[in-house]
Amino acid sequence: MPMFSWQGRLPDGTVKTGEIEAQNLTAANLMLKRQQITPLKVKRKQREIVLFKERKVKTKDLAMFTRQFATMITAGLPLVQCLDILGNQQENPGFKKIIIDVKQNVESGSTFSDALRKHPKVFDDLFVNMVESGEVGGVLDTILNRLAVYLEKAEALKAKVKSAMVYPIVVLSVAVIVVGVMMVFVIPTFAEMFKEFGSTLPGPTQFFVNMSNFFRKYVLHMIGVIILLVFAFRWFKSKEKGRLIIDDFSLKMPIFGTVLQKAAVARFTRTLSTMISSGVPILEALSITSRASGNKIVEAAVLNVRKSISEGKSIAEPLEESGIFPPLVVQMVGVGEATGALDQMLSKIADFYEEEVDNAVAALTSLMEPLLIVFLGGVIGGMMIAMYLPIFKLAGSV
Repeated sequence: MPMFSWQGRLPDGTVKTGEIEAQNLTAANLMLKRQQITPLKVKRKQREIVLFKERKVKTKDLAMFTRQFATMITAGLPLVQCLDILGNQQENPGFKKIIIDVKQNVESGSTFSDALRKHPKVFDDLFVNMVESGEVGGVLDTILNRLAVYLEKAEALKAKVKSAMVYPIVVLSVAVIVVGVMMVFVIPTFAEMFKEFGSTLPGPTQFFVNMSNFFRKYVLHMIGVIILLVFAFRWFKSKEKGRLIIDDFSLKMPIFGTVLQKAAVARFTRTLSTMISSGVPILEALSITSRASGNKIVEAAVLNVRKSISEGKSIAEPLEESGIFPPLVVQMVGVGEATGALDQMLSKIADFYEEEVDNAVAALTSLMEPLLIVFLGGVIGGMMIAMYLPIFKLAGSV
């Protein structure tokens, strides 16, 4: 909704200025009157050019902020002073402005959790709810330490999964670029030279020459098709059904699917363990965890677990029915429920599967390296051999 700057008279006669968010000018005036403020001047604010976006605050920046904040609170520094110090030393200008805004809201009498809630793109439901439980229970330093650990582990897990994906993508991208350069510049040079021979080209050579001609003739069409496919994929992914299909396929992919599944299990168990141990009610914790999963299939499974608990059933049964969570997870969750130590059991599961992701990424990298090198060498080497075959044939005839 648009923002309005206003000037109004309070019941005691003093004139005050401020800003208010409303649907239109009439609604802004009504909201001021409800607050017993007589509007003198109400004007819609022009939309400012925003030089930063909250969503660009990285997880590692948030983890560092939380860790430093926890250390200061544990040392006994007042909340406002902590925010002032952290805001002034923050290098990210966008994040700095957000921290200062949070500090100003706290100084104005707002609770810390309510001040954070005004910046949902940086401080998500999980962060805000845990801070709120820490404020209510008087254990904000403990909660912030848990949040810091959670964010650090989440960032480390994300980096591991990315490392498994980045290497093959980079190698394949290099292969595409090299093949493209050879098709456009190298092979045509050889083709012109082969015309002077006047003899029939060997099959492999003719194949690559034909491919080069096709590539040069339709390269713009191919680029256009690729761009259309990218936009079509993004459109399909933006739809609920499309996202479900893509997320389901990603979990079933050979090789990579196993890594993504283990990462999803680790993320789910770590998040839920952190929230339960911080005093967040189980139903609310599951609702937040489902949204933080990053995968629609996992989200649906977690929401099914939430529904089961609301009906008085156990957690383990719907986890098993989902088919996403391995038997080990189901059994350990069942033991955690029975013994009343669900948060500790979930933490142990998270530790185990984070280590499993480590091992899977290491195994995947060691497997992919030789395969990609063989693939790259085979494609480029095969093209070069095909180009030199006519020269070898000519030398043999001489």
